[in-house]
Amino acid sequence: MSEIRLAAETRTEFGKGAARRARRAGFVPGVVYGHGHAPVHLNLPGHDLMMALKTPNALLVVPIEGKDEYVLPKAVQREAIKRTIEHVDLLLVKRGEKVTVEIPVHTEGELAPGGNLLEHVLQALPVEAEATHLPEAVTVSVEGLEAGASIHAKDIALPSGVSLAVDADAVVLQVIAAQAAPADEEAAEGAEA
Repeated sequence: MSEIRLAAETRTEFGKGAARRARRAGFVPGVVYGHGHAPVHLNLPGHDLMMALKTPNALLVVPIEGKDEYVLPKAVQREAIKRTIEHVDLLLVKRGEKVTVEIPVHTEGELAPGGNLLEHVLQALPVEAEATHLPEAVTVSVEGLEAGASIHAKDIALPSGVSLAVDADAVVLQVIAAQAAPADEEAAEGAEA
């Protein structure tokens, strides 16, 4: 994963009014914390931040007190209707440090014929990896799986340097048989038509 550099300004004004002024000017208020440092309040460029957060677990580089620091998005608050970013909490990380994040699980392939359904028990897989080498997603093949089959966390191939942060026997995906309507209900529906 590549790092995304964002320009940021240190915030000196706090409160609802200051946050609204920052948003009107195209900035998103944020706070950086971690590693025992006092929280640092920033204004981040709104559009650039929105584009950066389209990538899950984006590694951001922001200037803090004249020094470029690595941060990961920890919490993003969005406006309820427009879905614009209202505030962001960023976690300070160091090169080589292991962090726990959730990465999306993507599937490829077709299930066995018969109207089976694929259930994502875990939408994202918790993993531990170096902060500067976070995988964007994992892809799992479901080719030919039949009803009753399941894929556990231990069955998913992870990139080197990445380990599971969840029980290895946790079910990630499972195939379930499609629910068929009982014959009596089908006959009753046909008679009503």
